[in-house]
Amino acid sequence: MLYTLANSSWLDTFSPQAQKSAIDALEGGQVIYLPQLAFEFSAAEKELLTPRILGEGSKNISYNPTRKTLKGVINLEKDTHCLKKMMARYSSVSDNLLNALFSRYAGSLMKGRTSFRPIEIAGRATSLLKDDTRLHVDAFPATPNHGKRIIRVFTNVNPVGKGRIWHLGEPFEQVVEQFLPLLRKPLAGMRRLLFWCKVTKTYRTLYDHYMLMLHDEMKKDAFYQRRVKKTVVDFQPGTTWIVMTDSVSHAALSGQFVLEYTSYLPPHAMANVEQSPLFILEQALGQKLIDS
Repeated sequence: MLYTLANSSWLDTFSPQAQKSAIDALEGGQVIYLPQLAFEFSAAEKELLTPRILGEGSKNISYNPTRKTLKGVINLEKDTHCLKKMMARYSSVSDNLLNALFSRYAGSLMKGRTSFRPIEIAGRATSLLKDDTRLHVDAFPATPNHGKRIIRVFTNVNPVGKGRIWHLGEPFEQVVEQFLPLLRKPLAGMRRLLFWCKVTKTYRTLYDHYMLMLHDEMKKDAFYQRRVKKTVVDFQPGTTWIVMTDSVSHAALSGQFVLEYTSYLPPHAMANVEQSPLFILEQALGQKLIDS
């Protein structure tokens, strides 16, 4: 489940063999674990380690690297400026790490958002489908990704020694086999209607439709959540981990103060495209899922 690297600097370089082994592990559904890679805060940034900086109704703070804007934060000019600089720095070092460790992907990785999660996830009031303490694979209702892989970098920055506790579930192929009978075809015209009505930011492909159904059916199935084999992982403060969250069945059970960076990768840039959710779902369903 975990592929461990001893690196302790965000600026490290990696040999070709180290990169190949890491890519094989990542694409094979393992979590790249860096137990010595911490993200350091300045004295001013340490003042941000409080849930009070969250805006009303927000569960995390999001940084858009393209627009250089924050979402989900209360409007305090001094804190907002400091937070933006900190999250931009995390975005930058995470992007550098991915390009160094997976240079095969260079030129294909697409930068996504960075999030700061300052509230305790255990006991958080939320809807069933937004409950990330249930095993799931990532798929987004409003932002279709058209088959691109979702690569996420996480760092536990908890200041009082509390771990981020995860469950890791069964391989993606087994998840698909379990829920395949429940993956219904979309209603005719529905995906275009969602786009025209701006419910989705882009057109929802068949791939996005089935991935979202898979995400939802996993979370809704209480019996599956109880019986499926799980591995408990405790990510301690000062540790970093990298995972393809669209294929790795995962759940965050508890923990507070985590930074997360998202990057996207077209399947064709993978070393083994047959391990992509797109390929696996197309084989299972017997049809192409990236439509026009």
